[in-house]
Amino acid sequence: MKIELKMFKDIDWILVATVVAIFSIGMVIISSATHVNDSGSFRQLNVQAISFVIGLGIIFIMLLFDYNEIGKYHKYIYGFNIFFLLAVYIPGIGVSHAGASSWIKLGPIDIQTSEIVKLGFIISFAKFMENKKDKLNTFKDLLPIIGYAAPILLLILKQPDLGTAIVFISIIFGMTFIAGLNYKIIAYTSITAILSIPIVYNFLKPHQRIRIDAFLHPGDPKYPGNYQVIQSMVAIGSGKIFGKGLFKGTQNQYDFLPVQETDFIFAVLGEELGLIGGFVLVLLFSLFLNRIIKIAKNAKDFYGTLITIGVLFMFLYQIIQNIGMAIGLMPVTGVTLPFVSYGGSSLVTSMMALGIVLNVSMRRKKINF
Repeated sequence: MKIELKMFKDIDWILVATVVAIFSIGMVIISSATHVNDSGSFRQLNVQAISFVIGLGIIFIMLLFDYNEIGKYHKYIYGFNIFFLLAVYIPGIGVSHAGASSWIKLGPIDIQTSEIVKLGFIISFAKFMENKKDKLNTFKDLLPIIGYAAPILLLILKQPDLGTAIVFISIIFGMTFIAGLNYKIIAYTSITAILSIPIVYNFLKPHQRIRIDAFLHPGDPKYPGNYQVIQSMVAIGSGKIFGKGLFKGTQNQYDFLPVQETDFIFAVLGEELGLIGGFVLVLLFSLFLNRIIKIAKNAKDFYGTLITIGVLFMFLYQIIQNIGMAIGLMPVTGVTLPFVSYGGSSLVTSMMALGIVLNVSMRRKKINF
């Protein structure tokens, strides 16, 4: 463990300030979504604040260790990922919510294992991909990558948690792409995937097919999930340009909008702070992603670049999916909005991901690509 105080000046403080701004907006919107003005209960706000502080503590600890030193244990981290995903099936520890066996109980809190595994997977997969730069020219070259990622994806799909599995697929694609994936492979795979949609549809489970049917018939409330989307779009549309005002959104305050503190928190923001509020948040997210890209470009080695790109694609997909879902452009999945949605596991994971990016940032060495 070797760190000098002067290294802290190389931390991207603009990125840190941006995250604090996004989190602050999230706290304000959560206070409205949980009806603090009526109930007087600050439990969820307290959980969110404590999770943020815990996240800051974890970031500080992570900064003490060079990410390359952490990477040396990538095989153990990969093994831990598998064990942690299997832990949900241990009697007395595993917990189910909404039909998904995705949580474990640690004392008074439930932890979604796949959230923690996201970062562990990025760290271990980056080390696995480190020596594959510009060596991904055939489908045969992809077989080891598929074999490495398959156990993680299959365990998440078994929970079942299709939304989180897609997040992992986004991470894998982003890191593989930056490693020099041949464009012909991308083109052939994309065409094959599109053409195989009707075949794959027939092999999906009933609840998965229903989600696709609901997405294809957005105006029909009889499909599960469409009610939420319809109410979300009504909320956002009724907010117009300047919004109805904090704590004054009728869709939110009268609970017409389901799970408004997590999956559909962007709808609460749109209704109460309007187009202006939504634009400010999207602008902050754009700055956030842009700073991560800058860190990836300036990383001292390819391993640091891969880690940062993995985190980038994790956040990018979650942001697009959550906001797209709220405005009816993406299917409904249980993907939260980073640093904004309520959820201790999600927030701590996002803070840990931020920590590894800052770790790369503070140990960067200017190089020319």
